[in-house]
Amino acid sequence: MKSLVPYLDSLHIFIMAGGRGERFWPMSRRRLPKHLLRLFGGLSLLEVTIARIQGVIPSERIFVLTSLNQREAVRSQLPSFPSSHIIVEPVGRDTAPAAALATAFAHSKAPDAIVALLPADAMICNVSAFRHQLTDAVSVAAQQPCIVVFSILPTCPTTGLGYLELGPQLQHLTPNASLVYRVQRFIEKPNREVAQTYLRQGNFGWNAGIYIWKPECFLQECMKSCRQLADFILHFPAGNCTPYVSEHFPPLPKNSLDYAIMEQASSILAIRSKFDWDDVGTWTSLTKYLARDTQENSFQGSSALFNSHGNVVIANHRTIALCGIQNLIVVETPDSVLVCHQDSVQDVKKVLPLLPESLR
Repeated sequence: MKSLVPYLDSLHIFIMAGGRGERFWPMSRRRLPKHLLRLFGGLSLLEVTIARIQGVIPSERIFVLTSLNQREAVRSQLPSFPSSHIIVEPVGRDTAPAAALATAFAHSKAPDAIVALLPADAMICNVSAFRHQLTDAVSVAAQQPCIVVFSILPTCPTTGLGYLELGPQLQHLTPNASLVYRVQRFIEKPNREVAQTYLRQGNFGWNAGIYIWKPECFLQECMKSCRQLADFILHFPAGNCTPYVSEHFPPLPKNSLDYAIMEQASSILAIRSKFDWDDVGTWTSLTKYLARDTQENSFQGSSALFNSHGNVVIANHRTIALCGIQNLIVVETPDSVLVCHQDSVQDVKKVLPLLPESLR
């Protein structure tokens, strides 16, 4: 059945589910990373993401990008999902090569495709608003030679997200009246002092990690910023792509989409988000979803907290007791325990190289 909304029939959505979620160690591991965890009971973040977009386009145009060592875990979590829609990267090369793979794959299936890349691990509460604005983003990408992203109103000077400097507002581009701005600059993960400046200025937004483009637009940006990605797209076969990907994907430079392409991109438009968004990037980002006591401790599982304030406690198998402790993160799993000050929450991933392979 054709969509009643223009351009949605061309939309191909790719969910990026190949990351390791290293800042969520010790629960997030190489073979069972953050997006596959059922952090809040019920569904995993990946399952929630798929459910969120199934109301936008049919499942025939929804794909999951994942890594070789996560393939079986993804398949077991999505038993009804067609195996041909789970696209496996032979090696991890970060999000820039993943974006090139998605773009080339979509274009090989439908020359008029519009590509949307979504993270597998974001929380979005107002699903109806998200669907309407995704439709708006597709409409803009279909009519404008640009990459479309979403701008989130920042609430704190976080250093774990990219920032968008918003320029002039553009008028009459979307069917659902979303606010659209030209992006003056794209800044990936600034330090805290710079992030505080952005927060004060008021014309900066967080990048939601959602990207929409036509393949020819993304290809043009790759031609300017990373010729290897452009060549990978240009020579992508129309039929069975597995041998091509196995041979030509591993040599691609390992880099994030934001560093490799977005910071140099010449035409980016941002839609001001109307939906509640959370990247669930660190343990402290879970506090709004956990139980909380009168001392502002957030907790899940069995815990005993005496004279302790502002802690995040995740007890999976044993009781965690704190006495006279402030502003720590304590996470327990069968084989590991993380104890981390909240000021160091972005550095959890730096512990991993110090651990044996079996614990990573």
